[in-house]
Amino acid sequence: MMQRFSASFSRLFRLITVVMVASALSACATMNDEWSDSTSNKQTAKTGKYSKSGKAPRVNIDKDSVGALDAPYNDLWDRIRDGFELEDSDSPLVIKHVRWYADRPDYVDRMMSRSSRYLFYIVEEVERRKMPMELALLPFIESAFNPEAFSRAKASGMWQFMPATGKDFKLTQNIFRDERRDVIQSTDAALDYLQRLHKMFGDWELALAAYNWGEGNVSKAIKRNQAKKLPTDYASLKMPDETRNYVPKLLAVKNIVLNPKSYGLTLPTLENHPYFVVVTTAKDIDVDLAAQFARMTVEEFKAMNPSFNKPVILGASEPQILLPFGRAESFQENLLQYKGRLSSWTAIRVNGRETVDQLATRLDVDANQVRQINNIPKGMRIKAGSTVLIPRGGKVGDVAEHLANNAGKLMLEREAAAKPKTTANNTSGAKAKKPANKQAGNKQSANKQTANNANKPKPKPKSQADTKVAANEKKAN
Repeated sequence: MMQRFSASFSRLFRLITVVMVASALSACATMNDEWSDSTSNKQTAKTGKYSKSGKAPRVNIDKDSVGALDAPYNDLWDRIRDGFELEDSDSPLVIKHVRWYADRPDYVDRMMSRSSRYLFYIVEEVERRKMPMELALLPFIESAFNPEAFSRAKASGMWQFMPATGKDFKLTQNIFRDERRDVIQSTDAALDYLQRLHKMFGDWELALAAYNWGEGNVSKAIKRNQAKKLPTDYASLKMPDETRNYVPKLLAVKNIVLNPKSYGLTLPTLENHPYFVVVTTAKDIDVDLAAQFARMTVEEFKAMNPSFNKPVILGASEPQILLPFGRAESFQENLLQYKGRLSSWTAIRVNGRETVDQLATRLDVDANQVRQINNIPKGMRIKAGSTVLIPRGGKVGDVAEHLANNAGKLMLEREAAAKPKTTANNTSGAKAKKPANKQAGNKQSANKQTANNANKPKPKPKSQADTKVAANEKKAN
C-alpha cells in the first residue's frame, strides 16, 4: 500500500514540476513577446522601421513620431556577464592590468560612465551576431570609450579605425563627417572586421591580435612559427609589446566587470534599455540649433554625434542623429514648430583657383567668416576642386546630395606674389649711344655690372617664419 502511494506521489510531484517549469517558460516567452513582438508591432504602426534585429530604433522625424518608443528594464551588466565566452585567465599580464585599473578608480569610473551612452547598442549587435560578449568591452582598451579619440597614428573613434581600414569598410571620411567617429557605423564596421579576422584565423585571440597589429603581421608570425615547428596560438607568437598586452588588457576589464567589488571598484548602474534613438531629417540644420531643439548642451550633443566635422548637419547625406530617448521627442516637436532658417551655412565646389577675397566678392559673403569656418590662413588661395563652407544667404538652398556625399577636401596653395612693374632706364626717349668698338662696349658693360652689384643690397637670410611659410606652401601643394 505504501509503495503504491509512494509511486503515485512521485508521479504527481513530477507532473507538478513539469507544469511549473512550463509555466515559467511561458511567462518568460510572454515577457519577451511584450518587448519584441508587441513593441515591434507598436513601433511598426508608428514608424515602420523597428524590428527585432537588435538595431537601434530609427525614426524619420519629418514623418513619424518617437513618442511610443519603449524598452525592457533590466541590468545590462548581468546581460554582458552571461554572454562571456573566452577562456578565463589569471596570467601575470592579466593580473598586472587588473591592478593597474584597480589603482585608478577615478579613471575607471569615467571610462565606465562614458560607456553608458553606447554600450547597449554594442551589446545588442554582439549578441545578434552570436559573438563573444567580451568583444563589447573592446572600446574600453581601444579608446576608453571616447568616440572622439584620435591617435598619433591617425586612428580615430572609439574603435580606433585607421583611414585606410575605414575606407575598406565603407566609412565615409570627408570634410562634413567622419564615420570612424560615428557610434553606429564604426561599431558595425568593427564587428564586421572582427568577424572577418575570426574567419581568417579561426581563433578569437588571434583575431584580436590582428585587429591591433594587422592581419598581415599575424599571418607572417604564424608562418614563422610553422617553419620552426612551433605552436601558432596567441601566447606562442612573437609580437610587439602592445599586441602582447592587448588580449590580457581585455581579459582584465572582463574580470573587473565580473567582480568589481573584489578590486574595490564600482560599476555605474546600466539599464538593459537603449540609451539613444536615431533620428534623421532631410533638412540641413546647424549643430547648435539641433542641440537647442533637443534641450542639450552643444558638448552633450557632440558627445552623441562626434562624426559631424562642421557646424552644420547636411540633410542630403541622410544623417544619423543620435539623441537620448528623453530628448528625441523634444527635438522633433521643436523642429516641426520652428519657423526660422535651420542652417546658417551651405557649401560650394570651387571650379578654379581663387583667393578667399575673390570668392567672398563673387558670392557676396564675408571673407573673414569663410577663412575662420574653413581654417584658411591669410596669404593662401583655394585650389580647383575644393569644397568650401560659406555663410548662407539669399535664396541659396540646402547642400545638394552629390556634394554632401562626395565633398572634395579643401586644397590650398600660397597666393602668387604680384610681379613688379618694369620702368625704362632712359625716360627722355633718346637712344643710347653705341660704344665706339666691341672691346670698349664689353668694358663698359663690365663696369656697369660691377657698379650695379656694388649698389645692390645683399639678400637677407631667411627668417624662421619665412621657412615655416615655405614649408606650409609645400605641404599645401
